[in-house]
Amino acid sequence: MIQRIQTIWLLLAAICIAATFKLPFYIGTNALNVASSPLMASDSFFITILTSAVVFTALINIFLFKTRIVQIRLSIIGIFEEIILIFLYYREVKTFTAGTYTLWSVLHILTLLFLFLAARAINKDDNLIRESNRLR
Repeated sequence: MIQRIQTIWLLLAAICIAATFKLPFYIGTNALNVASSPLMASDSFFITILTSAVVFTALINIFLFKTRIVQIRLSIIGIFEEIILIFLYYREVKTFTAGTYTLWSVLHILTLLFLFLAARAINKDDNLIRESNRLR
Protein backbone atom coordinates (compact mmCIF):
# COMPACT_ATOMS: atom_id res chain seq x y z
CA MET A 1 0.00 0.00 0.00
CA ILE A 2 2.62 2.60 0.98
CA GLN A 3 4.95 1.56 -1.85
CA ARG A 4 2.53 2.79 -4.48
CA ILE A 5 2.89 6.43 -5.49
CA GLN A 6 -0.86 7.08 -5.53
CA THR A 7 -0.87 6.68 -1.76
CA ILE A 8 1.46 9.66 -1.50
CA TRP A 9 -0.66 11.71 -3.92
CA LEU A 10 -3.85 10.92 -2.04
CA LEU A 11 -2.26 11.71 1.31
CA LEU A 12 -0.95 15.05 0.01
CA ALA A 13 -4.42 15.87 -1.37
CA ALA A 14 -6.02 15.09 2.00
CA ILE A 15 -3.46 17.22 3.84
CA CYS A 16 -3.90 20.18 1.48
CA ILE A 17 -7.67 20.18 1.67
CA ALA A 18 -7.70 19.63 5.44
CA ALA A 19 -5.42 22.64 5.85
CA THR A 20 -8.11 24.85 4.32
CA PHE A 21 -10.14 24.53 7.52
CA LYS A 22 -7.60 26.75 9.28
CA LEU A 23 -6.17 28.81 6.42
CA PRO A 24 -8.18 31.58 4.68
CA PHE A 25 -9.09 31.45 1.00
CA TYR A 26 -9.91 35.15 0.62
CA ILE A 27 -9.52 38.22 2.83
CA GLY A 28 -11.50 41.37 2.27
CA THR A 29 -14.39 43.59 3.22
CA ASN A 30 -17.61 41.62 3.32
CA ALA A 31 -21.14 42.83 2.55
CA LEU A 32 -21.57 43.93 6.19
CA ASN A 33 -18.55 46.29 5.78
CA VAL A 34 -16.40 44.28 8.17
CA ALA A 35 -12.81 44.88 7.09
CA SER A 36 -10.26 42.05 7.02
CA SER A 37 -12.90 39.37 7.12
CA PRO A 38 -11.35 36.03 6.07
CA LEU A 39 -13.26 33.46 4.02
CA MET A 40 -12.44 30.00 5.36
CA ALA A 41 -13.89 26.53 4.90
CA SER A 42 -15.72 26.71 8.21
CA ASP A 43 -17.63 29.88 7.24
CA SER A 44 -20.27 28.25 5.04
CA PHE A 45 -22.23 25.09 5.76
CA PHE A 46 -22.00 23.73 2.20
CA ILE A 47 -18.29 24.50 1.92
CA THR A 48 -17.63 22.78 5.25
CA ILE A 49 -19.57 19.67 4.23
CA LEU A 50 -17.93 19.47 0.81
CA THR A 51 -14.44 20.06 2.21
CA SER A 52 -15.01 17.24 4.68
CA ALA A 53 -16.26 15.02 1.86
CA VAL A 54 -13.11 15.62 -0.20
CA VAL A 55 -10.89 14.83 2.81
CA PHE A 56 -12.77 11.61 3.56
CA THR A 57 -12.82 10.60 -0.12
CA ALA A 58 -9.04 10.94 -0.34
CA LEU A 59 -8.40 9.16 2.97
CA ILE A 60 -10.78 6.30 2.27
CA ASN A 61 -9.32 5.94 -1.20
CA ILE A 62 -5.90 5.19 0.31
CA PHE A 63 -7.19 2.03 1.97
CA LEU A 64 -9.02 0.66 -1.08
CA PHE A 65 -5.79 -0.45 -2.73
CA LYS A 66 -7.13 -3.93 -3.56
CA THR A 67 -9.96 -2.58 -5.71
CA ARG A 68 -8.35 -0.34 -8.30
CA ILE A 69 -11.56 0.34 -10.24
CA VAL A 70 -13.23 1.73 -7.11
CA GLN A 71 -10.08 3.75 -6.41
CA ILE A 72 -10.19 5.33 -9.87
CA ARG A 73 -13.88 6.15 -9.49
CA LEU A 74 -13.37 7.69 -6.06
CA SER A 75 -10.49 9.77 -7.37
CA ILE A 76 -12.69 11.09 -10.17
CA ILE A 77 -15.48 11.78 -7.67
CA GLY A 78 -12.93 13.65 -5.50
CA ILE A 79 -11.90 15.76 -8.51
CA PHE A 80 -15.53 16.68 -9.20
CA GLU A 81 -16.11 17.47 -5.52
CA GLU A 82 -13.08 19.76 -5.54
CA ILE A 83 -14.28 21.54 -8.68
CA ILE A 84 -17.67 22.13 -7.05
CA LEU A 85 -15.88 23.34 -3.92
CA ILE A 86 -13.87 25.88 -5.91
CA PHE A 87 -17.11 27.07 -7.52
CA LEU A 88 -18.72 27.50 -4.07
CA TYR A 89 -15.72 29.50 -2.89
CA TYR A 90 -15.94 31.68 -5.98
CA ARG A 91 -19.64 32.27 -5.30
CA GLU A 92 -18.85 33.26 -1.71
CA VAL A 93 -16.10 35.64 -2.88
CA LYS A 94 -18.68 37.53 -4.93
CA THR A 95 -20.40 38.55 -1.67
CA PHE A 96 -17.31 40.56 -0.68
CA THR A 97 -17.05 44.18 -1.80
CA ALA A 98 -13.24 44.31 -1.89
CA GLY A 99 -10.32 42.07 -1.05
CA THR A 100 -7.68 39.69 -2.36
CA TYR A 101 -7.09 35.99 -2.66
CA THR A 102 -4.58 34.63 -0.19
CA LEU A 103 -1.61 32.45 -0.98
CA TRP A 104 -3.46 29.54 0.64
CA SER A 105 -6.09 29.52 -2.12
CA VAL A 106 -3.49 27.64 -4.19
CA LEU A 107 -4.11 24.61 -1.94
CA HIS A 108 -7.29 23.88 -3.88
CA ILE A 109 -5.42 23.80 -7.18
CA LEU A 110 -2.80 21.54 -5.58
CA THR A 111 -5.55 19.24 -4.34
CA LEU A 112 -6.92 18.96 -7.87
CA LEU A 113 -3.44 18.22 -9.17
CA PHE A 114 -2.75 15.56 -6.51
CA LEU A 115 -6.10 13.84 -7.12
CA PHE A 116 -5.43 13.82 -10.87
CA LEU A 117 -1.93 12.38 -10.37
CA ALA A 118 -3.37 9.70 -8.07
CA ALA A 119 -6.01 8.71 -10.63
CA ARG A 120 -3.34 8.51 -13.32
CA ALA A 121 -1.08 6.34 -11.14
CA ILE A 122 -3.97 4.03 -10.25
CA ASN A 123 -4.80 3.70 -13.95
CA LYS A 124 -1.16 2.81 -14.70
CA ASP A 125 -1.26 0.12 -11.99
CA ASP A 126 -4.48 -1.27 -13.42
CA ASN A 127 -3.01 -1.42 -16.93
CA LEU A 128 0.13 -3.12 -15.58
CA ILE A 129 -1.95 -5.79 -13.84
CA ARG A 130 -4.02 -6.38 -16.99
CA GLU A 131 -0.83 -6.79 -19.06
CA SER A 132 0.68 -9.22 -16.60
CA ASN A 133 -2.53 -11.27 -16.59
CA ARG A 134 -2.56 -11.30 -20.38
CA LEU A 135 1.00 -12.67 -20.49
CA ARG A 136 0.17 -15.61 -18.22
